[in-house]
Formats: sequence, C-alpha cells, structure tokens
Amino acid sequence: MAHFGIFCFPGAGHLNPMLALGRELQRRGHEVTVFQIADVENAVRSAGLRFVQIGRTAFPPASLRKLDEELSRQKGVSVMRATLERINATARMVLEDGPDAVRGAGVDVLLVDQAEIAAGSVAQYLGIPFLNVICHPPVNASDQVPPIFFGWGFRPGVWARLRNRLGHRLLERLARSAIETVNHQRALWGLEPFGCTNEFYSEIGQIAQIPKEFDFPRGDSLPQLFYTGPFVDESARPHVQFPWERLDGRPLIYASMGTLQNGFADVFRTIAVACSGFNAQLVLALGGQLDPASLGSLPGNPVAVRYAPQLELLRRSVLCITHAGMNTSLEAVASGVPMVAIPVGNDQPGVAARIACSGTGTVVPLRRLSPERLRKAIHAVLTTPSYRHAAGKMRDVIQQTNGLQKAADLVIELSARSGVRNLYSAVGPSLVQVGQF
Repeated sequence: MAHFGIFCFPGAGHLNPMLALGRELQRRGHEVTVFQIADVENAVRSAGLRFVQIGRTAFPPASLRKLDEELSRQKGVSVMRATLERINATARMVLEDGPDAVRGAGVDVLLVDQAEIAAGSVAQYLGIPFLNVICHPPVNASDQVPPIFFGWGFRPGVWARLRNRLGHRLLERLARSAIETVNHQRALWGLEPFGCTNEFYSEIGQIAQIPKEFDFPRGDSLPQLFYTGPFVDESARPHVQFPWERLDGRPLIYASMGTLQNGFADVFRTIAVACSGFNAQLVLALGGQLDPASLGSLPGNPVAVRYAPQLELLRRSVLCITHAGMNTSLEAVASGVPMVAIPVGNDQPGVAARIACSGTGTVVPLRRLSPERLRKAIHAVLTTPSYRHAAGKMRDVIQQTNGLQKAADLVIELSARSGVRNLYSAVGPSLVQVGQF
C-alpha cells in the first residue's frame, strides 16, 4: 500500500477535513502520517493516524493556544495580516524540518493543504509527488473570481475582471514575505523560484472540499482543480458534552463564530438580543476563547457553551448564524439549514459571498452588525422559502457527491497517474477510474 503524508494549517477548520481524509485513506489500507506541531498531537492520534512532530524549536508546546488567543481578538485586515505572519512562520518551520521528517517516514505522496505554502517545495526537493487539498474556497488567482479574502460577489464583465485582477495583485504583495521565504530555500535546493502564488500549487491535482455548485463559476481552464464535497467523518469527532435537557422543543437557532476569530463577547451578545424576539431557542457555541459565565445574563436565556456537538445540533436547527467558516457553512447546507453570515476575516468574507450568491443565506458585515440589522436578516431568512429551498438543493448535491469518498478516490487515482504504485487496498478498489475526470 502507499504511504501518504499530510501537511496542513494547524486549525480546526483545516485539521478536521484533513484528518477525515487521512482516516478514509487509512481505511482503504494505506498508511497515513501527519507532520505537525506538538499541540495537535492528541487530535491526530485520537483520529488514529500516525503523528510525526515538527517545529520543536519554532512551535514548542502551548504555542498554538497563545497564537489562537491573539488571533481571536483580530478583525478585518488585521486578521489577514496576522494569518499571513503565521503562514510565513509555518513555512520556515516546514522548510527547515520537513525534508528530514518526510524522508525519515518514507512517504510516497504528500497531501498539502493549500494554505500551507512550503510543503510542495519539500516534495519537489525530495522528488516525490504532491497533491493539494483545499479546505476553503480555492485561492487560485484568476480575474474570473474575486480573492476569497474580500467579500466581493461574483460579477461578469470587464470592470469586475479588472477589480479581481487588482485584488489578487494586492494579495500577492501582502504575501511577498512568505513567497520570498520559500524562494530563498528553493534557491538553496537548486529549484526554480516561484513567480506568483499560483505556482505554489500542485500540477497533478488540487482537490477542493467545496462543491462546485457552492463556488463561483470559473470561466478559466484549471484542469487540475477538482470539486468534491465536505470531508466529514463523524466517527472521528471527539465527544462533546451538551445539556440536551435544556432544549425545550421550540425551533432551534444554532450560532457559532468558529474556533479562531471568536473572542468578541459583544458579537455573541448582539446575536442573543437579535434572536430574543423570535419564537425560537438559541444555542451559542463560543468556540473555547470565552467562558459562558463571562457573557452574563443574556436576553432569551440562550444555551451558551464553550463547545457544542455541531453536526447533531444543525440537524435540529431551522437557522445557522455563522462566521462563514468553510466547515460550518458546508455542514449547515449539508443539513439543509440556511444561514445568516457574519464574516470576520481571512476566507470568511469569500465564503459569505458564496452563501449569498448561492441563495443559501444572507450576510451582515461585522462592521455593520447591530441587533436591528441582524434581527432583520434572521427574519428574512426564516420567512423567505427560497433560502431553505436553496439550502435543501445544496444538501441534495452534497449527499449525491459523497465528498469524502470522492476525494479519497481522487487522491488514489491522481497519485497513480503520477507513477505511485500499490495504491489499491484489500478493502476494495477505487470507485473512480483513471481518465474519467
């Protein structure tokens, strides 16, 4: 069997889908090793995957908690800048520790999170193939679609394409330090430098967990980009205690601002005030940065918890109020639940724009958030049938696609095309044949 190595951004929105994909490949008989910092070892081992530590010096134990706490208090452009700094620091670590770790593990193929910009160069240096796995909307620069860091909607026409081109150039400039970090090491390794971010990505295959129907249409040809659906492995999710006895039978509104940019008590208070006028019960999942007690007494007496069993609650919900993180958004529409999005930063404005474009929800920008605006948005989504209808259509697409299975099929087939042998396990052959994509 083949041995797959995984590099990804160490956040729940990236780890959860990447670990799910790793488990599916392991279920098919392949070996999977995750190369990560010490703070995520428990999550990796709990998923039943092999763990190899990198970043012993750059990211000692407890580093991730500190970084997440700092990021949880950032908004807008500050979020993007802080994230780019982390990407640069992670790139230096991967370039320094990655080659020996991968060589020592005996990996055949690397699966590289598109948000992790250095591991593809490690693969090229070692002479092994790599595939990209895309946990957010594809970030491939194109004048056909706006950058995901901006909340721009999809528009055809010359002026929109010019705007998109300028937006991507701005991001290239902001990411220049990280690009230079990688290119410096590539020069030392005798590899050609990258001229732009698109050159960081795999020419063999880039596998996105967003369904094509949920993304903006791409008029440009990108044959190595494959759409699938959300990578969800419920059996790998840790058990979360929840006071189910507090649910009183009213329609349920589930609200989560994710696990990173969630340190704003005023946002959760605003959500509580906005929801208190509806005949519905609110569940607030705070994401770990805030203590429920710190919010004090909230209107409507919502159920506020640090963490919640999200999938189970979404199946019971009539509405999801979300930061527009990719995983929460996909899990909402996978349950046919429409959304009100309050994006904070990074890819969230881009995901929110796709929620609006797909008709599966509406958006309230964080800078304009108020109880009145949020209440109006909630009322619109709850009383306009088209939102639930669009979410239901997306649920049907996701169910028919089976994103996790399709992604694993693609990993195996694309790896086979690149010359990797022994990819078919005793568990069963791949469902997809080479040449069908």
